Amino acid sequence: MTSSQAFPEQAEARRLLDAALAEGPAHAYLFHGPPGVGKRRAALGFAGALLGDPGRVERRAHPDLYVLEPLGDQIRIDAIRELRRDLHMRPFEADRRVYLIFGAHTLNEEAADALLKDLEEPPPYAIAVLVADDLGPLPETILSRCQLVAFRRLSDATVRDEIAARAPELSDNQATALARVARGRLDRVDRLLDPQAARRREAVLEVARSVYRDPAFEPRGAADVLMGIAAERAAEAKERAQAENEELDLTGREKEQRTRRAMRGAERDEVLLCLEELEAWYRDLVVVAAGAETAAAHVDRLDALREDATVEQLPGAEAAAEAVRETWRLFEELQLQAGLALEALFVKLRRELAGTPAAV
Repeated sequence: MTSSQAFPEQAEARRLLDAALAEGPAHAYLFHGPPGVGKRRAALGFAGALLGDPGRVERRAHPDLYVLEPLGDQIRIDAIRELRRDLHMRPFEADRRVYLIFGAHTLNEEAADALLKDLEEPPPYAIAVLVADDLGPLPETILSRCQLVAFRRLSDATVRDEIAARAPELSDNQATALARVARGRLDRVDRLLDPQAARRREAVLEVARSVYRDPAFEPRGAADVLMGIAAERAAEAKERAQAENEELDLTGREKEQRTRRAMRGAERDEVLLCLEELEAWYRDLVVVAAGAETAAAHVDRLDALREDATVEQLPGAEAAAEAVRETWRLFEELQLQAGLALEALFVKLRRELAGTPAAV
């Protein structure tokens, strides 16, 4: 369980879980933190240690492991009722049963209330591990009955090491740039190292520069480029989900919900990633113009940044970066219509940057 490969960094989470294994586990844990920082991997590793068979747990083949994930956009009460029926079955092989609830932040109100009853009075052999990207949606009553295990964003160095291990053909500058774009999330490494990722990233950066370099720039066209990238990712997610559905015992409706959820999630994540790439580019204009090139995220694009960045451009670039951050925050927190939100953003960016000395 202490292996750094199980989940890198996260020293405090590892200390808590090692203590639980040494001294005896609590009846419920809540792993929380940003997506892509090792929570799922840690939950499976913890379950494997608790059940004494990491291999079968990793394959989800252990008879005393129960895994629940959202179907559609939420975990609904029917899924919790099914879990509760299983909860009162005694262990088959181990001396305990472990219940992993991924996406716990998607529990709807009825499901959360039903789960609370078993967190209050669990069978002595049952251990629940909830995994959530956000504590906000969860009721305080559930939080108070779980031992909280916090996970943090990973350092650029850890992400860079992962990229270097997976793609040793990349230069140091390329690996560093991708690590900074990943923003501490290993799940984004998978996307950034996708064979099509370089083409997509290049398209986003071309859009970022065209805002202030192209006299014929059209906000709608720029938004369409990003939405096209997101649509590609949604189509890939659909294909994967449909293949996985064939291996799962689900109804036709559940398969359809699972596929739609995968597509929406992939599209949303890709829009957020595109926004982070845009924000990083405009922030890099600021740091390069200020003479702080070592702080730039796009260290593999320094020649272009040097060409574009000027001291006179600083106010516009700062305002542009803030506009992208604000759109990212709104898109993260609210159910925005992505195409319209992006078009409105590009209108703002054009207004802030079109009159700068880098514009042609």
